[in-house]
Amino acid sequence: MTPPTNPFSSAVPGRRAVLALTAAAATAAIPASARAATPPTRRPRPEGPLTAAAALAELRAGNARFAALRQIHPHEDAARRAAVAVSQHPFALVLGCVDSRVPPELVFDQGLGDLLAIRSAGQALDEAVLGSIQFGVDELGVPLVLVLGHERCGAATAAVEYVRTGKPVEGHLARIVEELAPAARAARDLPGDWVENTVRANVDRIRRRLARDEAFDKARIVGARFDLDTGKVAFHPS
Repeated sequence: MTPPTNPFSSAVPGRRAVLALTAAAATAAIPASARAATPPTRRPRPEGPLTAAAALAELRAGNARFAALRQIHPHEDAARRAAVAVSQHPFALVLGCVDSRVPPELVFDQGLGDLLAIRSAGQALDEAVLGSIQFGVDELGVPLVLVLGHERCGAATAAVEYVRTGKPVEGHLARIVEELAPAARAARDLPGDWVENTVRANVDRIRRRLARDEAFDKARIVGARFDLDTGKVAFHPS
């Protein structure tokens, strides 16, 4: 008896030709500029989780390029878009502020699928943010979590004003200010600029809180501050 034909087998007469034509049509639909070869300055990076040390080194190198205006804009071509459409392997998670001047992918000169970016005003933590970090650490195997504060942070400024005057903040912003208020109080009597000290205290407070949480035991937690004027990131000891 002749065995039944498998409609999904490449041995079906004509199927290979159909697949070839389909692939050719899909390739033709991509603009020629998008199909161009990747410039040699864009170094390939192996997929899968890196070590925390390697991930941190990659962030340092990327920020150095950004600050020097020598970005290579990796992983932005059609091949990369197709690869990450079916799976993702980010090498680091950045918990940053919503400030429009501090986009992690640009600050660290990274591309599609490289970073898992979580952003809230002043890096304020709530269950949604914590759950998102745990997703990156547990489900995606991200080895490094970077808490990124920045110069002239509006959320830190609001927290300082709240601590200074005691005037209640209305609406949903109250949740943000209350989250940053402990850092503002801790920085109140430090020498220097109160807001700047609050930014640093807030990053350190969040870093220590995440480091104590067993949900993130698999990752290294590092703090950092972005300078709006120079474009440089200063990584805090951890």
